[in-house]
Amino acid sequence: MNGSKELIRVLSDSPVIASCKNEEGLDRALESDCSVIFLLYGNLCTINDQVRRVKDAGKMAFLHLDLIDGLSNRDIVVDFVREHTDADGIITTRPNLVRRGRDVGLITVQRFFLLDSIALENVIRQASYADAVEILPATMPKVIHNLTNRIHLPLIAGGLIADKEDIMTALSAGALAVSATNSDLWFL
Repeated sequence: MNGSKELIRVLSDSPVIASCKNEEGLDRALESDCSVIFLLYGNLCTINDQVRRVKDAGKMAFLHLDLIDGLSNRDIVVDFVREHTDADGIITTRPNLVRRGRDVGLITVQRFFLLDSIALENVIRQASYADAVEILPATMPKVIHNLTNRIHLPLIAGGLIADKEDIMTALSAGALAVSATNSDLWFL
């Protein structure tokens, strides 16, 4: 099964993604019903152990390359992740890393910060390289609906998710899943 289809299958059953920004968050995420974990922290020396813990719990592990200390924005970083971890995929804002990730068989999520109409057009132009896109902030149902009709890729909404209503609004607008750092939301 290709990466995008596998991600769609998993997120269709469990649409809340645990986005972990520290060890305490990871410990809690491993106990949750979330099937996908975004690792938003760590360093070159710790990521292999973090990914192993996620995989041992039967969950999919994604490394946010932009937020892990010791990694650069060069393609070799993706090769390192592929060869030295069991991560299922990567998250990044950098198109070159997304392209390299797909080349080496990782599931790729390109993250976009939607600040204005120029940023929105960038999503439409650049999204085709990724298996999925994540947009922040997630509390924009009209934009989510617009994008899902225009890019035809799985859309993950993240950022500023405060409660179940925010989750349901994003999913109703067309997002496949939401990513949240608020660990209380991982247990809904």
